[in-house]
Amino acid sequence: MSTHTRALILGGAGSAGNAWLIGIVAGLLECGVDVTDADLIVGTSAGSTTAVQLVSGDPRELYEATIAPVQPRLPAGPATGRPDGPPRVNHFERTTAIIAAAADAGDMRRRLGASALELDAADDGTAAQRWREVAASRLPSQEWPGRRIVITAVDARSGDPVLFDRNSGVALADAVAASTSSGLPHRVGEDRYIDGGYRTNADNADLAAGYQSVLVLSPFGGRTRSPKEWGLHLADQIAALHAAGSHVETVFPEDERLFGANAMDPSLRAPAARSGHEQGVALADRIRALWA
Repeated sequence: MSTHTRALILGGAGSAGNAWLIGIVAGLLECGVDVTDADLIVGTSAGSTTAVQLVSGDPRELYEATIAPVQPRLPAGPATGRPDGPPRVNHFERTTAIIAAAADAGDMRRRLGASALELDAADDGTAAQRWREVAASRLPSQEWPGRRIVITAVDARSGDPVLFDRNSGVALADAVAASTSSGLPHRVGEDRYIDGGYRTNADNADLAAGYQSVLVLSPFGGRTRSPKEWGLHLADQIAALHAAGSHVETVFPEDERLFGANAMDPSLRAPAARSGHEQGVALADRIRALWA
């Protein structure tokens, strides 16, 4: 077991997921439980933006901004698709078909990367630049935090999983843009990256291996589109963590309707944040015992 003790896993689920995560952490903090002091914070897709937002200020102030009738641009949740991608491409249908045709996890990632590169071939780079600007606008700071944050992505050319941190030589905005790119791949120089949720699932809780106490906040409720036999489901990752001696708590949304096909709907942010806040307050004693 690592000398590090606590890991916080922030899963992806679009704009609503970002708001729910903010609400949970703010609710816990109001009850005296600060989970942002984790030794490791893993952010995937929407969770990558959330990770940076939460450690760059007071989560309670971020929560208040999220539920405000007119929200400032900064705390807006990350997109899981590309608003400026090729027209008439349904990325959910595209990726679902690719996953169904894949033989295993590695094959899935390679196929997803190849499909994204085909879309990228029709772009002159302006879409990637605009997406980077969107990702950057949602971050309170453009500098990597001092706290250890790991942001997940997948190399579009090789299909290999990629982990970004402050020592990777990649700008924070590029890391977040890569982790949230489920349409066109994000360009970093000559490299191309797609959504970190394709590494394993929307949570990537396996990255907490070796940590004594692990808190998994999963907006998608541990769901994934890959076949059970591939071993990528959150339940498989949690079982492996338990087997290695970690103490793990998982938190799922109480209202899954907020995290379906409409997870990018801005009108869902306030109710998702409030729902998360209520859960954070209700679970404070349980999480306090884990975090202590």
